[in-house]
Amino acid sequence: MRDGGSRGDSGAFLIAQVGAHAAFRFAESLRPKGFTPHDAGILRLLSSSAGISQRELAKRLRMHASRLVGLLDDLERRGLIERRPSAADRRLYALHLTQEGEAGLRKILEVAREHQRSLLSSLSEDEQAALTEMLVRIARHQGLTPGVHPGYSRSLAKADDES
Repeated sequence: MRDGGSRGDSGAFLIAQVGAHAAFRFAESLRPKGFTPHDAGILRLLSSSAGISQRELAKRLRMHASRLVGLLDDLERRGLIERRPSAADRRLYALHLTQEGEAGLRKILEVAREHQRSLLSSLSEDEQAALTEMLVRIARHQGLTPGVHPGYSRSLAKADDES
């Protein structure tokens, strides 16, 4: 195993460099479609967990429920989600995608597929599969929540600290 750090090619640095680059490019690709990465993550989670409560969604995203409310208010204002009274608990709202939200998610998934294709185009299909497997192992070992970008808890927690 080589040291690497002196030339900027250590594994940890490269993961951070490519990750930051990928996050920036994804955000830039979403912007013309009228979405942010936060929107993408929330809509994706709601598509696979219809009827989830705001509290449970905040827990899955590892963010304060009070910070999530503003994001959900924006998505609701834009007609992408709706809050319905929970059948299980009158004190809670169940979150659902609207038809507009489902259409928006299809646009987001199209952007995500193109983003992945472009980002990994220098690798063969076998190399892409191997890279994905290694990154899954690293993410698991680091205790990251599958399918949830850690930016939800970090960037939004920082906003809480500033208010």
